[in-house]
Amino acid sequence: MHTENLKSYYKRRFWAGILLAQAVLFYLLSLSDRAVSVFESFFAWQKQYHQLFFSGPDFSVGDILYIVLVIVFGIIILGVSQKSKRRRSQLLLLLLLNILYFTYNIWWGMLYFQKPISDRLPEVEVTDEKLKSFARHYLDLCRESREQVMEDQNGVFKVYDLMKLQQQITEVQNDGLFYNNKENRTSVSSFKPSLYSRIISYTGIQGYYNPFTAEAQYNPELPSTYLPFTLAHEHAHQLGFAREQEANFIAFLTGKNSSDADLKYSTQYFVLKSLLNALAESDPGFVKETLRNYSPAMQRDRTAELSFRKKHEGWLEEFFGITNDLFLKSNRQEGAVTYSYFVNLLVRFETANRTKS
Repeated sequence: MHTENLKSYYKRRFWAGILLAQAVLFYLLSLSDRAVSVFESFFAWQKQYHQLFFSGPDFSVGDILYIVLVIVFGIIILGVSQKSKRRRSQLLLLLLLNILYFTYNIWWGMLYFQKPISDRLPEVEVTDEKLKSFARHYLDLCRESREQVMEDQNGVFKVYDLMKLQQQITEVQNDGLFYNNKENRTSVSSFKPSLYSRIISYTGIQGYYNPFTAEAQYNPELPSTYLPFTLAHEHAHQLGFAREQEANFIAFLTGKNSSDADLKYSTQYFVLKSLLNALAESDPGFVKETLRNYSPAMQRDRTAELSFRKKHEGWLEEFFGITNDLFLKSNRQEGAVTYSYFVNLLVRFETANRTKS
């Protein structure tokens, strides 16, 4: 019996050591541009097969996988609490953590450390005056594009053809490499409505990418002002843009280069809100003035957004906001509380375009 216990102890210590070694190894690899480039190439090679394998079912395979993992972890933790099953359960826990951690990093996690898009854009000083200029410009664009989209019975913007929208996003993002040196086109469309939509509506989560199944999940309960841009954002992840604010930037380029009225309006509206958010502290008067200048149709859309957020606000949103903030910072990204990196990319890109023209 003593020998059995000793064997079990050494096995647990071995797998705990492997987990620690993985953490150290992936951290060191993340510091090497050459190593990260290898992971970029691997992602570009495998993603087509990865996405194709899970794209068939209409439902989210990744969401079911998460449910199964929660159940498995629950059983293991229950076993850890029972003396007769403790050693075996601890070993199973370490094995599972090793598999998940390794799979996550080789399929996705290392992409957070690829060279930033900002390295490929000219340096530009971001000032309040520039932000205001772009905000006025995007207000005009929004007022114009809002007239081209459809509404529901309450006069609120409504997306009626999701399939067409998804195809447009895939086509536009395949037409340009969008600041990625690697071949990142994908002919696979793997957008899936989240099985947790009723829950994530209370978390502030609009969509998420599943690194284990390469599916782009979205919350189908979102107001339509959010939906097209969210789909473009999640598809940008499928192309290999891991950083959240860079996925926003790719989604912005997608909307900018799209002929789809829904996607164009949703993108312009997101940009306008991001610019106003960046000015909210330094010039709240300008923000209020801009909001007053929304067209009546835009005012209805904003009211619908605020109503959705108010209906679903609570401790879950605060909790997930904090945990997502910590996750982003652990991957050396800006926290969720700021849009400054996206706004910086936007201003640099738009300024360069204005200079060319």
